[in-house]
Amino acid sequence: MAEHPLVVVHPPSPSGGRRVTADAEILGVAYGPSDLAEFLRRAGADPDEVRLDDPAQIEWRGGGPDVWV
Repeated sequence: MAEHPLVVVHPPSPSGGRRVTADAEILGVAYGPSDLAEFLRRAGADPDEVRLDDPAQIEWRGGGPDVWV
């Protein structure tokens, strides 16, 4: 994903889900890893190369890939 902008997964919302942005553009609200994977695919990332635990690919705020609510 080096050629793609930094993806930020924001803290969980009180109403559920986490806002996902890439290069300050909102990609959507993810309610789990499958939603996040779909947003990244739509943004042009190769799903086979994305590692949710790689801080060079995804910046997690307010909890890591196991925190969704």
